[in-house]
Amino acid sequence: MLKVQTMTITQSSIQLHDIRFYAYHGVMEQERRVGGEYLVSLSVEADFGKAVSSDAVADTVNYAALYDVVAREMAQPSKLLEHVAGRIASRVLESFPMVETLCISITKCNPPMGADCKGASVTLNIKR
Repeated sequence: MLKVQTMTITQSSIQLHDIRFYAYHGVMEQERRVGGEYLVSLSVEADFGKAVSSDAVADTVNYAALYDVVAREMAQPSKLLEHVAGRIASRVLESFPMVETLCISITKCNPPMGADCKGASVTLNIKR
């Protein structure tokens, strides 16, 4: 067992970076019919001090389970990325009681807006 008596953890988080999805979100009907590529990044903050000592997945937020939550919500079409991000945030807070804050960013790659850009994003910062 790791002794953590000589240090103080001031902040701890788990991040999922640029998870790629093909999904069917968009205001225009064709976007919801044809779909497109999306990137989702998520950061959750919680007290992981116990996991640092215990080495037990039960004392942290399992990032595979976190991914499953994101994937389930990305599979449900919405008109607005804000709506998708809000659903993901609600589900994360419901599924992981130890999460205190989260930041989620969803990027629509190659959005249909007549501009050459890498994407259009929505970011939500949520506190329980």
